[in-house]
Amino acid sequence: MSTFDEETDLEFFEEPETLEAPGRQRRRIRPSRKGGPGRPAPPPPGAVALARLAGLVALAIAVVVGLVFWVGSCQGQSTHDEYKAYMDSVQPIAQSSANSLNAYAKQLQSQKLTLADLQSKFALWSKQQQEDYDKALRLVPPASLQAAHQQVLATLQLRAIGLAGLANTLASAGSRPTDQVASSLAKQGQVLSASDIVWANLFRLPATEALKRLGIQGVIAPPSQIVTNPVVITPKSFSEVYGRLHTVNNNGTVTGVHGSELLSTAAVSSGQTKTLTVSSPTTVNVAADLAFKVTFKNSGNSSEVNVPVTLTVSVFGKIVAPPPANRTQKVLSISQGETKTVTFANLNLPPSAFGANATVSVVVGKVPGETVLSNNHASYPVFFSLPSGG
Repeated sequence: MSTFDEETDLEFFEEPETLEAPGRQRRRIRPSRKGGPGRPAPPPPGAVALARLAGLVALAIAVVVGLVFWVGSCQGQSTHDEYKAYMDSVQPIAQSSANSLNAYAKQLQSQKLTLADLQSKFALWSKQQQEDYDKALRLVPPASLQAAHQQVLATLQLRAIGLAGLANTLASAGSRPTDQVASSLAKQGQVLSASDIVWANLFRLPATEALKRLGIQGVIAPPSQIVTNPVVITPKSFSEVYGRLHTVNNNGTVTGVHGSELLSTAAVSSGQTKTLTVSSPTTVNVAADLAFKVTFKNSGNSSEVNVPVTLTVSVFGKIVAPPPANRTQKVLSISQGETKTVTFANLNLPPSAFGANATVSVVVGKVPGETVLSNNHASYPVFFSLPSGG
């Protein structure tokens, strides 16, 4: 075998040089820190994005809930304002409508009032009710008060009809007897009374219930009562009014018999009553509750109004009691043949009234048409003293 061949075989079987394969980089293990926690593991992939999404969803829910509450609040406020605006519009109508009979009562206090005057007043008040009706007709009530609002209109219609009926009754009275005229007037008065029932039971009550049901606070259905004193619309009351006014001509001249008669004057002290006389002095024991009671009668054939009654205490001709503001009282009305008693208290007697001859003077004031004045006044001699042991 040649040398070439030997070298070749040797080279063929000769092992190559050993090379180190590239290995993975070894991690350096750090010793754990004594006394402290280990480093937290990083969050899994996608956790941060999921948290952000959850936060956005929560925010969106909060916004939606807030919008719902805001819209609800706005709707509640809008409902409250709607009902308040309506009731605020009804209030002046209710008050205006109810004032007619108050004005009637004031008119009766005038001694110059005539039947023609009263008739025109009733017609005027009826017209005012119609004007209130027109105002109410233009109102737009909330949906739940549509039916109740119709009762507002019905009330105003009844009042306009009743007052017009009173005016027409007076206009057509003619020579009819007083009791018949009074009965007709009372029937028209019942129409006014019925209007109060309609307002109270068919408007105010259901309106109040609707406000309560809807939870609306601070809004009140207004009252409206035209007949505050039922006595005013009774046949007896109308008879007195008509009887008095029937004796007054359209020019204000009073006809018929008119006058007052003073019946008695009594001193009341510590529960004891002593009737004064004009012929001899009366000893009056003075206590803190001393008062004088004056009784008089309507001696005419007609009712009278605003009859003044005056009482004074004088010593040696000088008035010493009661104070000026307490000396005169008015009887608002007194019927034909009726008797009324007026009480004078708070006399404030001065020391000069004791131990001296004093005089109590009483005068029942003149009424229109009165010609006989001799029986409506008196002067009583008295002797004021303190009760024994006082």
